[in-house]
Amino acid sequence: MHEPASPASWRIALPHTTAAVPVARALVRTALTDIESSADTDTAELLTAELVANAVEHTRGQDPIELVIELLPTGCQVEVHDSSPLPPGDLTAPCPPEEPDPWQEHGRGLLLIRTLSSSCGHRPTASGKAVWFTLPTRGCGGGPGIG
Repeated sequence: MHEPASPASWRIALPHTTAAVPVARALVRTALTDIESSADTDTAELLTAELVANAVEHTRGQDPIELVIELLPTGCQVEVHDSSPLPPGDLTAPCPPEEPDPWQEHGRGLLLIRTLSSSCGHRPTASGKAVWFTLPTRGCGGGPGIG
């Protein structure tokens, strides 16, 4: 029987600028490729870019944004830490649920995160908050297929 390896994780500070978005995308892809994770790297990149862009846009000051990538036995988790204690708008359950306006440039990021991740949320930290999502490994359905 194959014993799972101990979870791997990466933690890096990013600048509080829009330049952090492509850097975060590249870091997630590199980390998931290096550990040979079977999580969907394209989705991980997209959702990480959304979290980092939100942190840059919706937090004040120049405190760095921290990116944390953790390999889990069932997939991966990505967290973005920022210095604002305010929770993200409608990450877990928008009330009432609204469709984003197709003509607006903003308003789809958290919808993408809710829709494409297996779970997502936020939690307070000593210096602000962490917003996170998890992605399962590909082909990890958790049970027999329907067919």
